[in-house]
Amino acid sequence: MLSVIQKNHPDKTAIIADGKSYTYATLANESKQFASFLLDKQSDLNEARVAFMVTAGFDYVKTQWAIWQAGGVAVPLCTTHPLSSLTYVIEDTQAEIIVVSPIFEVILKDLAIAKNIRFIVLENIDKPDIQALPQITSGRRAMILYTSGTTNLPKGVVTTHANIEAQVSTLIQAWEYSENDHILCILPLHHVHGIINVVSCTLWAGGTVEFLPSFSADEVFNWIKSVANSERNGVFMAVPTIYFKLIAHFEHLPASEQEQLTAKMKTFRLMVSGSAALPVSVMEKWEVISGHRLLERYGMTEIGMAISNPYQGERRAGHIGQALKGVSVRLVDEQNKEVATGEAGEIQIKGANVFQEYWQKPAATKDTFTDEGWFKTGDVAVLEDSYYRILGRSSIDIIKSGGYKISALEIEEVLRTYPNVKDCSVVGIDNEEWGELVAAAIVSDDIHLDTQALNKWMREKMPTYKVPRLYKIVEELPRNAMGKVTKNDLKKMF
Repeated sequence: MLSVIQKNHPDKTAIIADGKSYTYATLANESKQFASFLLDKQSDLNEARVAFMVTAGFDYVKTQWAIWQAGGVAVPLCTTHPLSSLTYVIEDTQAEIIVVSPIFEVILKDLAIAKNIRFIVLENIDKPDIQALPQITSGRRAMILYTSGTTNLPKGVVTTHANIEAQVSTLIQAWEYSENDHILCILPLHHVHGIINVVSCTLWAGGTVEFLPSFSADEVFNWIKSVANSERNGVFMAVPTIYFKLIAHFEHLPASEQEQLTAKMKTFRLMVSGSAALPVSVMEKWEVISGHRLLERYGMTEIGMAISNPYQGERRAGHIGQALKGVSVRLVDEQNKEVATGEAGEIQIKGANVFQEYWQKPAATKDTFTDEGWFKTGDVAVLEDSYYRILGRSSIDIIKSGGYKISALEIEEVLRTYPNVKDCSVVGIDNEEWGELVAAAIVSDDIHLDTQALNKWMREKMPTYKVPRLYKIVEELPRNAMGKVTKNDLKKMF
């Protein structure tokens, strides 16, 4: 994969970060130099795990590419996680090398010393001559990303070079990436969304990735203006919470500035939402202010992207789209039998994009695949007129109450249309009589929101068995780094 990227666009700008621009030739040369440093006169790292805690930008990509070129397995660490979480990943992967940006040295240095792990601080190293680098076969392990974990400890998801290449090449074809693309990366780089969809796909196509160190609505809109004024194809990808914040910021701008921004955003080639369910209300508001109907898709750490609304064609609100080329999708019941069209079932996936294994967890790996090799996602969906509509995660978003299976996401969509409801999340609370009670946490500017009036309104919108029996007004919803509501934490609030 890297050889294709490096030889085709040497003089083009690959990365913009911290006010500096870096060409593909610079990225290729410095990543090879750092690969040689990692090897330290070895011929091959032979899948040694290299954990790295590096700020988003040129150094991040250089480090990732260097690990791959040296034959190592890249283990990106979350830059905002507490030491206990970082320690778990480092110990679980049995990392042999830790690479950090200088600002993270103090966090991990003592751990590296205590465990006798080779510790490398970027900017404090010599640049050696580039040595012969190993030939990397596509079947070798390339990366370990950790799932967020809900009830159990996070598992390390192992992808091979072949898996990554399948994920990248499929998306490039489906979403028509090109060397003229200019994309902004504001997503965490220990997740597949930022690593694959934003960085890897854009660089494979020969485009430019610009990094914003931290989210700022002002900075995002300023970037949009600058790209719109260039001859590049603007591409923007984010999670629903970021679109929610951008909409809120936009609505407080003067009308003249709103008009200018809308005109600029209309020049963009593509805008995508992912990593969490996109509320229809957010999709509709964004379409009004930007002229873009967001492309919603479905993916996981274990599979990259598998289902997507089309780049050309109808992007259906509330739906995740159709299977991507080369990816097989089926919906099954609890007995692993395919369900009829229009019936809800668990999404199962097959394809070259699917991960190899959970790191050193053979039992968990075996349990997540059927005997026929289908990956069990745990997500429930229904197929409606050739488009998949996701109902939620079977363990979290499917509430079993009074004999009914209820989609929390469906209830959330209705709640968001009620006046003064800014955001919400619905969970099932254990109950002896009903199995689970439907409970809703609501973010509202009105701390005295009349939940009785809301409940009466909800009963006019949906069957009584779906209407929440418990309401709680909260200042904000608990979320992880990707903006997903952590519903197990939310349950505790009830």
